[in-house]
Amino acid sequence: MTTSSGLVINGRFTVQSLSGVQRFAGEITRALARIWPEGAPSPRLLAPPGRLTESDGFGFAVEQAGRLKGQLWEQIDLPRLAGKRVLLNLGNTAPLFVRRQFVVLHDAAVFAQPQGYSWKFRLWYKILQMVLCRTGARFVTVSRFSQREIARHLGISADRISVIPEGGEHIRQTPADTSILDQHHLTGQRFVLAVGNLAPHKNLRALSTLARALDERGIPLVISGGANPSVFGAAAVLPHPALYVGRVTDGQLHALYQAASCFVFPSLYEGFGLPALEAMACGCPVVASSIPALQEVCGDAACYADPADENDIMAGVQRVLDEPGLSAQLREQGFARAALYTWDRAARALLALTEGAGVA
Repeated sequence: MTTSSGLVINGRFTVQSLSGVQRFAGEITRALARIWPEGAPSPRLLAPPGRLTESDGFGFAVEQAGRLKGQLWEQIDLPRLAGKRVLLNLGNTAPLFVRRQFVVLHDAAVFAQPQGYSWKFRLWYKILQMVLCRTGARFVTVSRFSQREIARHLGISADRISVIPEGGEHIRQTPADTSILDQHHLTGQRFVLAVGNLAPHKNLRALSTLARALDERGIPLVISGGANPSVFGAAAVLPHPALYVGRVTDGQLHALYQAASCFVFPSLYEGFGLPALEAMACGCPVVASSIPALQEVCGDAACYADPADENDIMAGVQRVLDEPGLSAQLREQGFARAALYTWDRAARALLALTEGAGVA
């Protein structure tokens, strides 16, 4: 895959609501802009029509072009606009019939956790990714675990999938907005924090035993994120009692991480596990599921619990709260671990791939 005409970044993420995939795309794009070689032609960041989701920009100028939106824009308008340049797709999807392109696949959840997605979504993603495997697309993912999972489910060699890290420093660089602590009467109070939604693989329902145990001690379980059962189905279970603060800004999330006595992350499946890295970057002790991706990212900087065992999760959190010196040890190890994962490091790894394709 070689070209002398430069790089185009698929900017569909710039008009999408912010979730983990869009976070990755935005932060890696800003980091690419910071480290882009002086004198080299800048990439074109192409986006569909619509309202941009970030007011502070993405490092490169956003060019909104085309007449379509969503998947149709990506499949029809984007290839025409990109021309013969190499296309960089950062968010799991890409045009089917572009020969020279990179595609970042964050995980294989649509195969491994199908209950979390509608049948239409599953069908489209499976068709899309399987067709891309039979083109010249080069794949990138965010952990060794995801590399193995994607290769297994798509039936391709792991050698076709490059691995780059994610970063967590963005949350620490956003000034903490402590008004959320005052608003919910958390200032100066011990509390345990969880971040997620009611998608089945996020496993928030496994915090029910913990919530009751903490309540008996007068310690709130605070949950941030989408927690509307109407979105995730009647089977969604809300841990009770808990304090639900809803979706928060980065500044508010920074304040919550910074003030929490412990962060608990009970996921059944992750491709990377960005919230755990964010918590460590903010000095919050982490209790994480003993699943491969989180063990890969957190290393020895977290306590682990079986996500299928509510009592084990409760015991892990109570250990962090009560064992002398453990909380301070996890904070120190968490800072050191988080320092290994930065967006600039991730961007350099991605840039090295594009340089290998002759586009930088």
